[in-house]
Amino acid sequence: MITLLDYGAGNVRSVINALQHLGQSVHVVQTPEDILQADTLIFPGVGAFGSMMGILEEKGYTQPLRLYLAENRPFLGICLGLQALFQGSQEAPDIPGLGVLAGRVERFQTHLSVPHMGWNQIRAHKESSLFSGLQGSEHFYFVHSYHVVPDDKDLILTTTDYGQKFVSAVQQGNIWATQFHPEKSGPVGLHILQNFLHRSQSSHPHSKLASEKTSLAKRIIACLDVRSNDQGDLVVTKGDQYDVREDGQVRNLGKPVQLAHEYYLQGADEITFLNITAFRDYPLTDLPMLQVLRQTSAKVFVPLTIGGGIRDYTDTEGRFHSALDVAAAYFRSGADKISIGSDAVDIVQNSLQNGPSGQSSIESIARVYGNQAVVISVDPRRVYVSSPVDVPHQVIETVFPNAHGQRFCWYQCTVKGGREGRDVDAITLARECERLGAGEILLNCIDRDGTNLGFDLELVQAVCQAVSIPVIASSGAGRAQHFVDVFTRTEAEAALAAGIFS
Repeated sequence: MITLLDYGAGNVRSVINALQHLGQSVHVVQTPEDILQADTLIFPGVGAFGSMMGILEEKGYTQPLRLYLAENRPFLGICLGLQALFQGSQEAPDIPGLGVLAGRVERFQTHLSVPHMGWNQIRAHKESSLFSGLQGSEHFYFVHSYHVVPDDKDLILTTTDYGQKFVSAVQQGNIWATQFHPEKSGPVGLHILQNFLHRSQSSHPHSKLASEKTSLAKRIIACLDVRSNDQGDLVVTKGDQYDVREDGQVRNLGKPVQLAHEYYLQGADEITFLNITAFRDYPLTDLPMLQVLRQTSAKVFVPLTIGGGIRDYTDTEGRFHSALDVAAAYFRSGADKISIGSDAVDIVQNSLQNGPSGQSSIESIARVYGNQAVVISVDPRRVYVSSPVDVPHQVIETVFPNAHGQRFCWYQCTVKGGREGRDVDAITLARECERLGAGEILLNCIDRDGTNLGFDLELVQAVCQAVSIPVIASSGAGRAQHFVDVFTRTEAEAALAAGIFS
């Protein structure tokens, strides 16, 4: 029996699914006594350091955790579960960590995008049964803005490079902890978990890990636009300039869970569901979509993002539900990240006029689950102008003038599936969303949607240069070369597509 510490982190469902996939029974901690009675304890964590430590203290978990760890009993910390072991973090300077290991948690100081998000390698500093059977070329999924700096360098199992060398795994006796997410690292991550579970039974303690500088891989994200068809069944569909109908019927590319699993087996780095069903008006009653997430997360062990309906709303019985409530339901069902679309435009326009409220969906979700859990989905379209001074927006000079010879344009943000334009540009929106706490920008260029002409490289690069968080290119991919183009000609860290994979 594996005991799992759940303090409300977004990836708990993912860890449970991975352990059950490996044939393990899982008991989720309900009381402080459960920690002390555990035979093997796993502590997964995603979110903000201060929020995590506050919840652990409130639930009475901190002292039992310290006692458990002091007895050198089997323990695996994941991501924030690693950082919690140390004395404190720059993220919340006044809040102490568990202090089991000496050292601090520091923010990345690099010219690269932060959070460090995606698939990177690990370099061995000493042998460990945790990495038994690895060949050295494997990549693991990371998503974090802070990293540990141990006082005792003998604790270090592996390091990874991201603008600087940082510690990606530690071990002290029976205490192991990783900065990467094994439960989201596909088959190789499941292998790591299996090694931890059977650490004393390993017949091949030696491993081959990267010996040279490690590198972050570009991500390929498979997107599934999910909605109900005219018969009420959830299907994966495809838009053409955001129109999902053909000959009067909703395009049907297949069943969401089945297609997501196929993409995972084919090597997709992440899966994104965009929920465009009628249920998005009342997302907490969208049981079919929540079930899709639960079923997918039980067999797909890479990051899952869900978009659609992440906002405050009042249901048909007059009960108010916050965007944080909606996000929490999605996280509990297996999502790792949520994507905010049209609501982000309203939030930004209000913030630019009145200043940040501190209560928007972007701010509230990032505060609890961390910046890396919040993706902003932007639907911009080109608006041509004769001169940059014609509009109070961020204007670029394009190599694709319009029919009237105009060679300047700005990217107008739209809402309601591209049907309504707003007086804010994509560059300004991306900057403001980063300031409010978003961790990633997803750019869906309406002009390229369904065209198979390739990504709008000018838009992608303009936004990449405007923000310091990762940018995902979307809309327009029709062949493999388009992915090569966006990765070699822009600073995008990921590219998303839908129809090309079907």
